Amino acid sequence: MPEKPGASGKKSGAVSSFLTIRRAELERLLALQSPDPHAVLGAHNTQHGVAVRAFRPDAERVEVIIEGESPHEMSKAHPAGFFELLLEGRGQLFPYLLRVFYPGGSVFTMRDSYAFMPTVGSFDEHLFGEGRHWQIYEKLGAHVRNLGGVEGVSFAVWAPGADGVSVVGDFNNWDGRLHQMRRLGVSGTWEIFVPDLRPGAIYKYEIHRRGALAFLKADPYALYAEVPPATSSIVYKPSYQFTDHEWMHRRASEDHLRRPLSIYEVHLGSWRRMVEDGNRSFTYRETAPALADYCNRMGFTHVEFLPLKGHPYGGSWGYQVANYYAPTARFGTPDDFRFLVDHLHSRGVGVIMDWVPAHFPKDEWALGRFDGSALYEHADPRLGEHPDWGTFIFNYGRNEVRNFLIANALFWLKECHVDGLRVDAVASMLYLDYSRTAGRWVPNKFGGRENLEALAFIRELNAVVHQEQPGVMMIAEESTSWPLVTKGADQRGLGFDFKWNMGWMHDTLKYFERDPFTRRYFHNNITFGLTYAWSENFVLPFSHDEVVHMKGSMLNKMHGGSRAQKFANLRTLYAYMWAHPGKKLLFMGGELGQWREWSDTQSLDWHLLDEDEHRGVNTLVRDLNRLLVERPALHELDVEPRGFQWIDVDNALENVVAFMRFASSGETIVCVCNFSAAARNGYRFGLPEKCTLQLILNTDSAYYGGGDSIRVESVEAEEQPWQNRPFSASVDLPPLTSLWFAATAINSSHDSAAWENNPGPARAQKRATRTKMVAENVNEAAKSDPGKAQAIEKTNGGEAKRTSKKTEKKNKKKGKGAGSTRKKSE
Repeated sequence: MPEKPGASGKKSGAVSSFLTIRRAELERLLALQSPDPHAVLGAHNTQHGVAVRAFRPDAERVEVIIEGESPHEMSKAHPAGFFELLLEGRGQLFPYLLRVFYPGGSVFTMRDSYAFMPTVGSFDEHLFGEGRHWQIYEKLGAHVRNLGGVEGVSFAVWAPGADGVSVVGDFNNWDGRLHQMRRLGVSGTWEIFVPDLRPGAIYKYEIHRRGALAFLKADPYALYAEVPPATSSIVYKPSYQFTDHEWMHRRASEDHLRRPLSIYEVHLGSWRRMVEDGNRSFTYRETAPALADYCNRMGFTHVEFLPLKGHPYGGSWGYQVANYYAPTARFGTPDDFRFLVDHLHSRGVGVIMDWVPAHFPKDEWALGRFDGSALYEHADPRLGEHPDWGTFIFNYGRNEVRNFLIANALFWLKECHVDGLRVDAVASMLYLDYSRTAGRWVPNKFGGRENLEALAFIRELNAVVHQEQPGVMMIAEESTSWPLVTKGADQRGLGFDFKWNMGWMHDTLKYFERDPFTRRYFHNNITFGLTYAWSENFVLPFSHDEVVHMKGSMLNKMHGGSRAQKFANLRTLYAYMWAHPGKKLLFMGGELGQWREWSDTQSLDWHLLDEDEHRGVNTLVRDLNRLLVERPALHELDVEPRGFQWIDVDNALENVVAFMRFASSGETIVCVCNFSAAARNGYRFGLPEKCTLQLILNTDSAYYGGGDSIRVESVEAEEQPWQNRPFSASVDLPPLTSLWFAATAINSSHDSAAWENNPGPARAQKRATRTKMVAENVNEAAKSDPGKAQAIEKTNGGEAKRTSKKTEKKNKKKGKGAGSTRKKSE
């Protein structure tokens, strides 16, 4: 606290001015390389009395203020600014203040940081060293605390390779000499308490190593950070009080596998923008009511945010994370982010966040080479650097690094009430040779390419998350055919709840990009996914990755010689997707039928909703979500083969498929899709019993912007055998149209088994049996040999590696391209 010049009084008590520490200790302190500056500075008992020492560079003089006594002036024992006072004859330590006089008449009275005990205990160090401290974020980082009645901020950072660490910031003029931290035991953790410091202080850590220049690092555990391009951490004290207690209580017992899940993927910075205010993005608090209203109107059950953790480069969309514990400050404070989550919960909308434990950027102020050594990453670039993304890869074999990541996952789920994490780039974690040519990767100890440390980390991550936060979702973006991604540890699986079905996505989009006239030759693109649909718990994703980098928007991907045909293709695609087994994910803009690709610097083209066709697509997505929620047959048995049955699977000539979806109650939905540009009038399909089919969705309806070619409301099954079924029905199918019917059995004694267990056509029966056998064989093999399980899944039509062009090229060279794999399986 500043004071007026000349505020000091006379010295009192028996004092001495000789040096009470060894010269070597003083030299280390002055070089900012002392492992324990607290053992030098502050008040200490000596054989002659109590010594008080302070390091205040640039100070003219320093006084010790003891209550009830006149000020004691300290001796300047070293010209660098080392002051010392020995109060002879005193046997007990005492509370005191320091009064510091600077040139020009400035005077400051302050509490001494070196008068306080550590804020990180030995048990905390032990757990962290073992990689099992799930609340380590409460100990490391900057935290507002009250120690002995004194408010201040504790700082703690893991930097075992450093010879000295200081906390610097706007509160000490970025002078690393003033707040040197102490090293705690052998844990490599450095700590200090700065009394009277308040939230809002800007800071970094100054790292010192012998023979090297000091450098600054942001806090890996910071709860708040500056808006880029500024890079400092900010002291923050969360104060938001959540109101979603009922939501969190229900979440703990949620069975997501059997519930409807329609995810709206959102890049918050470009969902909506304030054009009238410099085209800025909506803030967290501005987004909350607008996004909740929209999700409620559209029927989305969850939003999935592209990463909202602190990231320096906006063009990375959040996937190159530097501040793992801090929501990006681009849109507001951490409490503002909590408000966003809380408000969405109050409106019945769940929140999923993309999470990136696979890699991190090389920015010099961030995690990379944090203490001058390869701390969070591997030192060997063959293990520690990603060749495609120019980033570092985490060292999953290091306990403290695993702890950093697992505790981070728990932080977002527990402290911020996020309901699930979609783990990015899992494939890059699983394979040591991911995107690497021969000689540029290091085999594991068995000579294989599997990253055993990453495997152990992923399994531990999912086990801990599900134990600590039951009811949350862990979703893998895994783009290869690695088996058992969504199976538990008892089956030697990875433990995720869901996996993105990248193979289905690529096959389906390829099909819809083709001219309907040639689709007959690629019919298995649309049916192949059902051969492995139950090998994992799948999410069907049309994500942000598919509408960037010249890939075209969802609407522009659709083949069409006319505007109307493109819209018709998109409508029937969405209806087919929503009827297909698997949970749903759609990136923002797809529900508008947006023409242009997504840009992270522009708002969505909301004005398109003024046009009938775009408004029709938007209305269709709304109704698809409504039916998904209302009709258990469309979601309850997504991950079980008994929830699906083909009616017409091999009608390549007409580009038509028909199938049934079931609920455990016996509810049945019949879906018929015409992917041809020609009408299929009088199309007949088999049914297991006499029933009435009530039309509940028609993508050709004028309501959705279609041609309104049919006006039938219901169809009666006839006693005419068809496709090895005793009954059948006939409908007129408009071109590029999907129809959904709710089946109501006329016989009041209807048994759902008649629908679920009907043998169907021989090919469909054979396909269903094979699918079940493949899943069982994969699960059984995985218990003893994951590699064998992977081979079985590939040989029998498991999900192919389509997402990596490099992988496709390798397969073609070996004569095992996607086409040959399908031929074998079919």
